[in-house]
Amino acid sequence: MSHEPSWDLYRTFGAVLREGSLSGAARRLGITQPSVARHIDALEASLGVSLFVRSARGLSPTDAALELKPHADLLASTSAALLRTADGRAGEVRGTVRISASEIVGTVHLPPIMTGLRLKHPDLAIELVLSNSVDDLLQREADIAVRMFRPTQNALIAKRVGNFELGLHAHPDYLARRGTPGTLEDLRNHDVIGYDVETPALRAFLQPWPMLQRAAFALRVDSDVAQLSAIRAGYGIGVCQTAVAAMEPKLTRVLPEAFGADLETWIVMHEDMRTNTRCRVVFDELVERLPARPR
Repeated sequence: MSHEPSWDLYRTFGAVLREGSLSGAARRLGITQPSVARHIDALEASLGVSLFVRSARGLSPTDAALELKPHADLLASTSAALLRTADGRAGEVRGTVRISASEIVGTVHLPPIMTGLRLKHPDLAIELVLSNSVDDLLQREADIAVRMFRPTQNALIAKRVGNFELGLHAHPDYLARRGTPGTLEDLRNHDVIGYDVETPALRAFLQPWPMLQRAAFALRVDSDVAQLSAIRAGYGIGVCQTAVAAMEPKLTRVLPEAFGADLETWIVMHEDMRTNTRCRVVFDELVERLPARPR
């Protein structure tokens, strides 16, 4: 390496990776396309590697670029965290806090809490990321996370706030059309809504219910919101939080004695943020108000 590349070059590299083109990266960064091209050329020269293969279809990252991607992502998230930290003043509830949560928690449970925070602290801004990623706090992609499992990393502060109960639910129109299952085995003759990509966590969670495996699903989608929308539309029977279903007057719980599960719910923060006033305020508010059932 001839010299240490500037941060601007890495930032441009990350933008090209995300957008897949020079023009897309230029729009994202607010600079010209020739500037983006110069940045990539300069970074390739400094690192001594080729980062992209250019073709009529756009840019494809080389193996070297894919190896560098996690480090570029970490630089970008650390830079964003630095700006959020500098955005406020010591001891004041102002600036930006970035929260990571699952789709259902982020779209159903958090909006009333965020509204309350905004009313009490008008100088506080919230960035909400809908994600279940385990590493987003360690990678500084978020300041606070709501997670449905107990964190194990030593660098995190975690507070358990209870459980969210899960149950099988369906719309009355579906049950009128197809009948109500009497046993879990009856689900084999029903349209069941479930996940698409199986993860080790999902496999372990659903092990007691072999009839809720991917091959049995009539609709496969990894979005919790999309699954809930399909249940609402009468597509079939699916799993959702009982607290969410209770907000939907037309959803009926199915087989409550045969299927039920609790998701542990934790509020998590990186230990480096414990002295940050606005993060502490948001953390405490989530612990106090997130409507999970008692432990």
